[in-house]
This record gives sequence, structure tokens and C-alpha cells, in this order.
Amino acid sequence: MAELTPMMQQYHDLKNKYQDAMLFFRLGDFYEMFGDDAKKAAKILDIALTARNKGGGEKIPMAGVPYHSAASYIEKLIKSGIKVAICEQLEDPSDSSGIVERDVIRVVTPGTVIENEILSENENNYLAAAFKFGDYYGFSYTDISTGEFYLTEFSAADKNKLKDEINRISPREILLDEKTAGSKVIKELHNQYNFTLNILKDKKFDRLYQGLLDHFKLKSLEGFGCEEMRAAVYAAGQVLSYLAETQKRTVNQITALKAYHLEDYMVLDSASRRNLELTSTIRDNQRSGSLLSIVDQTVTSMGGREIKKWINQPLIQKENIVKRHTALAEIIDNYMTLEKLRDELTEIYDLERIMSKITYHSANARDMIALRNSLAKLPAVKELLTEFESDLLLEMQQDFDLLEDIHSLIDNSIKEEPPTTITEGGIIKKGYDSKLDELRNLVSSGKDWISALQKEEREKTGINTLKVGFNKVFGYYLEVTNSHTDKVPERYERKQTLSNSERYIIPELKEKESEVLGAEEKMNDLEYKLFVEIREEIAAEVERINKTAAIIAKIDVLLSFSYLAIENNYNRPEINDGTEIKIKDGRHPVVEKMFAEQFVPNDCYLNQSDQRFIIITGPNMSGKSTYMRQVALIVLMAQIGSYVPAEEAVIGLTDRIFTRVGASDDLTTGQSTFMVEMNEVANIVNNSTDKSLIILDEVGRGTSTYDGVSIAWSVSEYLNNPERIGARTLFATHYHELTRLEDEYQGIKNYNVLVKEDSDGVHFLHRIVEGRANDSYGIEVARLAGLPEEIIISAQKILERLEKNNKMPVRKLERTVTDDKHQQLPLFNPEKSPILKKLDEQDILEMTPMDAMNFLYNLKKDLKEEEN
Repeated sequence: MAELTPMMQQYHDLKNKYQDAMLFFRLGDFYEMFGDDAKKAAKILDIALTARNKGGGEKIPMAGVPYHSAASYIEKLIKSGIKVAICEQLEDPSDSSGIVERDVIRVVTPGTVIENEILSENENNYLAAAFKFGDYYGFSYTDISTGEFYLTEFSAADKNKLKDEINRISPREILLDEKTAGSKVIKELHNQYNFTLNILKDKKFDRLYQGLLDHFKLKSLEGFGCEEMRAAVYAAGQVLSYLAETQKRTVNQITALKAYHLEDYMVLDSASRRNLELTSTIRDNQRSGSLLSIVDQTVTSMGGREIKKWINQPLIQKENIVKRHTALAEIIDNYMTLEKLRDELTEIYDLERIMSKITYHSANARDMIALRNSLAKLPAVKELLTEFESDLLLEMQQDFDLLEDIHSLIDNSIKEEPPTTITEGGIIKKGYDSKLDELRNLVSSGKDWISALQKEEREKTGINTLKVGFNKVFGYYLEVTNSHTDKVPERYERKQTLSNSERYIIPELKEKESEVLGAEEKMNDLEYKLFVEIREEIAAEVERINKTAAIIAKIDVLLSFSYLAIENNYNRPEINDGTEIKIKDGRHPVVEKMFAEQFVPNDCYLNQSDQRFIIITGPNMSGKSTYMRQVALIVLMAQIGSYVPAEEAVIGLTDRIFTRVGASDDLTTGQSTFMVEMNEVANIVNNSTDKSLIILDEVGRGTSTYDGVSIAWSVSEYLNNPERIGARTLFATHYHELTRLEDEYQGIKNYNVLVKEDSDGVHFLHRIVEGRANDSYGIEVARLAGLPEEIIISAQKILERLEKNNKMPVRKLERTVTDDKHQQLPLFNPEKSPILKKLDEQDILEMTPMDAMNFLYNLKKDLKEEEN
């Protein structure tokens, strides 16, 4: 191998330190990549692949991107799961006698992005960590673009909790120990979400613990409420250690560590989040059509991120929920103040992400003006808050920091419309610094002298078109067109020849130029120094600013809920510690927007005694699924602190919402439709309590009819049994045999969807009423879907034949259950009774009304004799 050039040797030395990242190697105005990095970059970024001499005449692949537009290229790489190591020149090439000193100043990873051009303004960008520590999982996550940092822990035996937390926050990148990374849960989630995985080596707990103490400048973590949470602290320590390694600096925007406990929030597993379409739709994973798309009426980026957190973490403590509802009631009663507050908040920029840029030393003067303009709105916001007296809004008033000192600092120092660059002057206001003002006066007087020189030289030479010009290469010069060069005096020294003119210099101009440019350079250097000092002074107040930003986010969410309630006729739910769920004229918040004129409201009543388990029968497309989901969403909305789409609602606190809706093959894990279904059912029966709300949209449909009915029957018994679970449940099914459960068990009730039949066909009325359905109208739905008439007619004939000859054998279980307490009840007798045979043989269409009455009387008589 040929000897490398000094520069290529420098590149290889740095690349060896960051082998898992693409190295952006700064050369002048470009970031260059070499070798395999260049080939990969050329393909992903669609840029030209060239070659460079690496020494000894050998060529190496090379590709580059302009440094000033690097963010868009980094974004593409990050979205492809590629880390980018940014290597900068650490000295001015013009001042360097040899190879320019370079080093990696930051490694950009999917979970450590701070660039606004890459981030979504209403979405958090989380870096998470999950580490098994003893008998617990430690789980921690941060968004360095906002400064949030959370930690918790839970039993390692319950891997579903790890799955649920990862699903809830949807991290872009996860740090794991080797064993956890190889677990089934992580493999499934990785296939689903395609986040970046980093397997980290074990580190000493004491080292990680001390790292947290050093960062927060504390002697213990007791103030954060996590001193005893060793697994959680271990995970948080790994996060902070990783940030130090990749960011090459202290992440000062992280000013607090927030411990949370899963039992403080409603538990929503991944299947329930997906089926209820809380933040994205099932079909295309889009925000539009989700609950979030309806309830999010926020006007700030901070509020947009906060409302998503509230949706993903419903509360289960009555006091906190009621505080939110009471605040909404007061805001709704003061509509004019609501509108004024929304108007003020609309002009507040993303304070959290501006502060992240400031602490990263990447903020420019325009970011400062955005911060100043935002802070200018705070007094009006606080003044409007004083009109409210509810506990939650009073707490916000008391904690609301106007940050007047920071506003004054920026207002007195930064020009109104500064340039984007911070090294070329034009940033600092006149009067802020006396030394800077002196330099500006010097530059100004020099430039005035130069401007006067043009008039003076025109008079001396008689050349009326003579001009004094300037460029960065030659400095100041006198320019004379070719038609007047014969008048140029001898004291003019030719400097440059152009096609239509000549450029000259004279001693006195060069002398003044030196004076002006020297002062201008000093002035620019001083402006930059002053700007950096201002930025550092503001960075030191990041904790104060972020605290106010968090309050603004919460205000924005409360205003959003209030506005939503007013615009959509939502009402305040009653929250209690009881077991009732009572909803009058409830509506699905998303579906009603799509079918505003046609949507049919429905009631729902669930309790822990006589109406615990509701079996809903009725046709497909009649609204069963919409009805059940709307009940779940109304409960969830009530517990995040929102008003609900119903005339009235009484909500007994719910600890978990489970939804099992349909199923599909999971090709990534090799699971069939039925296995996916059974896994979800197993999760429900193993984790639900009598405080849970369970939504079942079919159980057992993925296997044979008799197997499916048997499983659905047994699951229903188990969930309804107060000694087992006794959970409040809505169960939609096409197994009409299950409606017999109402006669056998207390707490089970039958409901169905009203259907109207007339000469025009079947009409679904979307009204849920007590009682059982007589038909599923599957063939009618098939006709509505557009199946050819030939298939419809054939299906009808087959159905009639099957119903008439219902003699399918029931497969017996190979394993006999001997425990009478858990014995499977017979569902139906395959042999028809004499009464059924009489019904089969009788043509009721040929009967007169009197014949029908006599026939029915005799049947009842025979039935009594048969029972005796």
C-alpha cells in the first residue's frame, strides 16, 4: 500500500475512531467523504462520485457536499439510520504552516438531532435507553432539542411494559445492553419502527451515577425523586454518557431529571394505541384521521408536543384530572380571554428549541430576535392569566417568569434585522458598547473620506466618470473607463485591467484603506465577541426559560381543549372513583367530523353489577366498531383532562384500556392471524383488572367456527367473572350463540344495532339498543361492497342449505377437563329436537293468522312437555 499524503493520513486516523459513522471531513467550503463513505453517500444523497490522489499515484473515491447546506444532506443520512461525524477545521488555513488541525466536534445520530431543518416542530425526537439491572429494567429517554430527560423502572419479568413504553414515546434511537438488544420484544419493535440500535458495554453503576451528579451539580439525586431507583439511574447514566461521547460538550439544555412511575398513568399497550388510532391511523400511519389530528388545536410548537404527551399518558388520579377540567370550565366561560390568549401565544416561537441552539452555540442573531419577540409576549399572557382563579391556572400564574432581564438584554444589544452570519458584523446595536461605537465612528469617517476622495479626484483630473470602488481582493481602487485613460495622472498606479476600464491606486487611498479595513476587522471581531458573551449569558438562564416554556405549552393545551369543546359541543365529564361508565349521546370524535350530518349518537352504560359485560351483535358496517371505539376514546379523553363528545358522561376511573380489533398476519415474527389474535387476548386476560375497560371486536374468528365460538364463550365467562377479573367490557361478535350468556351469568347483557328492512333492501340505523340481533346480514354487506350478483345469489342458496342441514359434527377436545368448576358448557345440540323438526317442516308463509297462533300454542305446549 502506497504511503498516504499527510491530509489523507489525518482523515484515516479520524475515521478509525468513528468507524460506525460517516465522516464529514471539512475541506474549505465542503465536507468531503472518501472510500466506502463516499460510495454510500453518493448513492443515498444523489451526488457525484469522483476520486482523489491519496498518495503514490493511487486514487480513492471521493464525494462532497457544501458546508453551508449540509443540514439537508445530514437529514437524508439520518433518516437512513446513518450517524454523521462532523469533522471541522480547528484553525484558519491561512494561519497554518502545515496540515490544518482538524477534529470531530460532534456526532449527529438519529436521536441527537438539534437542527430545526431536520426536526418536526410538533414532534419530539427521543433518544431512549433500556438496560436490565438486577431484577428490573431501567428505562430513560431524552430529547436534547427541548432539554427533556425522563427515567423510570419496572420489573424485568414484565417485558410488555418495555414494549409499551417504547411504543408510547416512539424513539428514533435506543441504547441497549447486549441481552436486551437480542430479546424478542426489541426485534419485533425494531422491525416495526426501524429505530437505530446501539449496543453499549456494561459500565460501573458508580461511574454513571457520579456522571449524573456532576452534570446536575448535586450531591445526590433525592431532589429528583430517583435516588433509590438504581435501574432507572443506570439507564439515565448511560444516556448522559452517550451524549457526552457524541456531542463532545456538556448538554447544558438538560437541567432536570424527571422520575415517573407507570402506575401513575393509564396503561395503554401497543395494540390499544394502534387500534384506537390515538396519534396515527392504522391504515397508512398518518396523523390525519387520528384522535390527535382532531384534538390538537394548539398554536405553538411546544403545545403541539405537549398535547401528544397528554394523549399518550392519560391520568388515573382523580384530583389531577378534575384540576384540568375545572381550568377548562373557567376558560370556556371566558371566551374573549381564550381568544386573546391564543392570539398572544400564536406569536411565541419554540423557546425550548431556540434554547437548545443557544446552549449548543449554534444560535445566530436572528434566533435571538425570535427569542426576544417571544419574551415580549409574556407580560400580556401573564396579565390575561390573572383573570382566572382555578387551582391549575393559579399555579401557572405563580410560576410564570416574565424573563424581563433576558428580554432587555437582547433588546438593548441585538439589531432589529441582523444578518444570518455572526462573524461579519451588523449585529450589535449602537450604544451597547462604547469601544465598538468608537471603531464604527472610525470606519464611518474613513468611508466618508473615501467618498469625498471621488469628488476631489474628479475635479483634479477632469474625469467626470471616475469612481472609487472596493472588492475583497484588491481593496479600494479608482476606476476609469477606457475613453478617459489619457487623462489619468502619473501618480495613479495601474492595478487591474478590465475590458472597458482600468483600475488604479494612489498612496493616500491605500493608507486610508489600511486604516478603515483594520478598524472594520477589529469591529467585526468585537461584535462577534460581544454576541458570544450575550449568548452565553442567556444560555446560563436555560432552566428559567425552559420552565416558562413548559408553562406556555400546558396553557396552549388547555386552550386547545377549551376551543375544541366550544367548537364541537363537547361537555364536561364527571370523574369519580366508582365503577360506572355512563355516557349519554356519545359520539366518535373523529368519525363525526367525517359524517357530520349523518352521525348517530349512542348511549352506553357499564357498571360492576348487572351490566358489566355487553355483547353487541349486528351486521358488519352497522357501526359496532365505531360505537365501541367511541366509548374507549370518551373515557380516554376524560382522563387526559379534556371535555368529551357527549351530552353527559360519568366516568369511573379506568386504570387500563384494552382493545382487540381484527387481526392480520405478522410476517416479521412468523405469526398467523389467529396467533396474533390469541396473543392479544392473552395480554388482556393476564393484565386487566376490575378497573379496566376492555374492547373486544371479535374473538376466535381466525379459526374454525366451533373452536372460535368455544374460545369466545370461555373468554367472556372469564372476563365477566368478578372472582377472576370482572372488567367492564364491550364485546362485538357475529357468534350469535354467545347471546345465550345473558341467560346464564349475572352482569352480561345483550345489545344490538338496529336494522331496517324494506323493499329497497337493508338499512343500517347505527343505533345501539338492548336485545340480540337475528342476523349478521353478511351477504347484504357483500352486495353493498360490489360482489357480482352471481356470487351473491349462490351465497344465499348455500346459506339456506347450511341453515337447513345444520349437522356439522362438533370436534371434541383430546384432553378432557375433569374439574367441574371449569368444565366447558355445551353450546348447542347438533341433533335437532322434534320441535325444531316441526318448524322445519312447516311452511309459515302458507299459514293464516289463526293457523299461526294455533301452531305457536301447540309448540309451547310441546316444549313444556319436553322440559318435563
